[in-house]
Amino acid sequence: MSDLVPVEMIANKIFLIRGQKVMLDSDLAGLYGVTTFNFNKAVKRNIGRFPEDFMFRLTSEEFKSLRFQIGMSKKGRGGRRYLPYGFTEQGVAMLSGVLNSKRAVQVNIQIMRAFVKLRQMVLTQENMLRKIEALERKFGEHDKKIALIFEALKQLLEPPLPKKTGKIGF
Repeated sequence: MSDLVPVEMIANKIFLIRGQKVMLDSDLAGLYGVTTFNFNKAVKRNIGRFPEDFMFRLTSEEFKSLRFQIGMSKKGRGGRRYLPYGFTEQGVAMLSGVLNSKRAVQVNIQIMRAFVKLRQMVLTQENMLRKIEALERKFGEHDKKIALIFEALKQLLEPPLPKKTGKIGF
């Protein structure tokens, strides 16, 4: 049951909206095996559990941008009639108290693991970026020093220019 939904599949359904990682109600409903209508109905019955930082409705601009990115169908062509809800990681965790089926519990565990994995990937990327920048600075200093060494070697290897001397003798 632990491989009910692959973490990679869940990770592809996490979007960055308003600076937060969120999952859309329709994607969550699909993972839980219920219709978006029934999913949202269960959430609305427990709306007190979902403050603004747990769940929010997307604006039409956000939805239009998202639809363009992931290829959702437009309104009137089998698409959505209402703007979707976005659930933050805390909102997804709160869903476990709202949806009580075995599948919902297992899927919720997988979703939480996906959020953790994404957070670890971000930290790893930030750490790698810091290391690369440190190497660039280090090699930048070494490059200057190496250039000075080569310049000194060139000066040593070049034949000296003949000195102009005055007349010898009287």
